[in-house]
Amino acid sequence: MLKAVILIGGPQKGTRFRPLSLDIPKPLFPVAGLPLIQHHIEACVALKDLKEILLIGFYPVAQIQQFINELQQVYNITIKYLQEFTSLGTAGGLYHFRDQIRCGNPDAFFVMNGDVCADFPLSDMYVFHKKHSDKSMVSIMGTEATRQQSLHYGCMVINKNTSEVTHYVEKPSSYVSTLINCGVYVFSLSIFQTIGEIFNAKQMEHYKNGNGNKEAGHIQLEQEILAPLAGTGKICALQVNHWWSQLKTAGSAIYANRHYLELYRTNHPERLTNPQGAGDISKFNCTIYPDVHIHPSAVIHPTAVLGPNVSIGQGVTIKSGVRIRESIILQDATIEEHSLVLHSIIGRGSHVGRWARVEGTPSDPDPNKPFAKMENPPLFNNDGRLNPSITILGCSVSVPSETILLNSIVLPNKELSRSIKNEIIL
Repeated sequence: MLKAVILIGGPQKGTRFRPLSLDIPKPLFPVAGLPLIQHHIEACVALKDLKEILLIGFYPVAQIQQFINELQQVYNITIKYLQEFTSLGTAGGLYHFRDQIRCGNPDAFFVMNGDVCADFPLSDMYVFHKKHSDKSMVSIMGTEATRQQSLHYGCMVINKNTSEVTHYVEKPSSYVSTLINCGVYVFSLSIFQTIGEIFNAKQMEHYKNGNGNKEAGHIQLEQEILAPLAGTGKICALQVNHWWSQLKTAGSAIYANRHYLELYRTNHPERLTNPQGAGDISKFNCTIYPDVHIHPSAVIHPTAVLGPNVSIGQGVTIKSGVRIRESIILQDATIEEHSLVLHSIIGRGSHVGRWARVEGTPSDPDPNKPFAKMENPPLFNNDGRLNPSITILGCSVSVPSETILLNSIVLPNKELSRSIKNEIIL
């Protein structure tokens, strides 16, 4: 029997994903038509021995529970949300809810960061973990990054013959290795003894200093568990070539959307509305360049042109002559006649007027560099200027007819009166 744990964080985290996370928790943001962590759950459900999925985070239960209820019915599997009383760190949450994870005595359990997007090779990871489980208690999914980009991730040095991790550094200040931690793990239950030793040591230190045990429960998996275990033979890493990316900024959602749509070709062709016959195109007779996902409730005019790499959400209305490319249109948005939307995310209930142009700048990895990952640059550069990125409309934004939005971010509930370029409208 297997279990899976998905770490989803909380409302104080994921601030770089704003304004998209202002009206919907980041783990539930739709990418390729599905909430982000539903892609994780689908990968877990594909494992026949996996019986339970636990979500750990500190979002209020009310924001997550409906999603869980729906997915339990869809996949017929036990899914539970375990709410932390405060942010406990990547390992603190695992230790706090260790009894729920150990219940039923699973052979092993998966742990997945909720902000990663990937073609998750979970069965391969489990086979790899079983092969090394006689002495290893952790198996890490690893992938290659460029030398420069590796500094932004957890870097691993491995023994090529045994796959053992001999050295681990989280976000090193100088080059260590191009093999990076993907935030997807398989653990043996013995890991709780190791985390418990760290917890007890921190608690003793706090009592000794007279501070109580306020911070003892906050434990970081990468710095406090993986780094000390490296070189002991208890961690192994499986290097994969599957697609993988982090979803840190709103700009990376467009990139993730493209890759999940591409995965649908082989895994779920019925989710695509494509001209080659995959998916139900009888309802949508507009011009489509693959890959495109359209919710069945959307209303699309036959003269609209969509794609490539477009997701259209529930209740969206797209009128005549509209052109959309490399974009996500969220629930109940309306795009009026002859408007153009490129490299943008249109928020829930937003309205784009006639003959408007909404355009962003893609921030994709450099195609000329092998192993390049998403950069996730900060919002502003060193001069205080807005870094070019995709254009984002928060929920319920109104864009007037015949205006241009270029490389801009508009917070929710705004009614624009003019064209904007390289601005944040607060």
